Amino acid sequence: MPVTKSLGKLQKQMRSKGRSHVHPNGRKHKQLTRATIRESNIAAKKQEFQKRKTYELARVKYLQEVTNSESFKERSTFSLEETAVFLQEFIQRDNEELEELKKNRRSNRPPSNRQLLLQQKYDREMEEFKKGFLCPDLTDKQNVVTLRNWNGTFGTLNALKTIRVNNEGKQMIGGNTSFTMNTDVEMQ
Repeated sequence: MPVTKSLGKLQKQMRSKGRSHVHPNGRKHKQLTRATIRESNIAAKKQEFQKRKTYELARVKYLQEVTNSESFKERSTFSLEETAVFLQEFIQRDNEELEELKKNRRSNRPPSNRQLLLQQKYDREMEEFKKGFLCPDLTDKQNVVTLRNWNGTFGTLNALKTIRVNNEGKQMIGGNTSFTMNTDVEMQ
């Protein structure tokens, strides 16, 4: 008989066999414990995955709004430096609220939880920006058209080519497009 790993199936098996009590040192109790831990681990991983994907969608949605704005509607491509400026604006989106929280905080008082969260998010995003921020490739004309027509769902996000751009406006290694080096390597 195959090993049951899910908690729901295990509980269903126990109900069908008429067991209401399980011995604390028994095999079934250990199986229930493993299944419970497994269910909580799966739920935590699902939540983390969903959080990461929501953040990625917000990043792409911001760039879509920028490229669809009236001032940039006529442009077909953007340079890496302009992309870096857009990303800098995205990272600084909560700075007004952060400054307001800092200003309203009384002296000799610890910062509020909201202030700590915003500061940590800003620091984490700036660190990622220095190493290379993952974003849609705005130097490719077809990719900009795809971004402008993007419907906002995660399933269609794979149609976009992504690159990593650092705070200096240079392309870093990463993303789903090939990275080309400017220098040729001679083989001897």
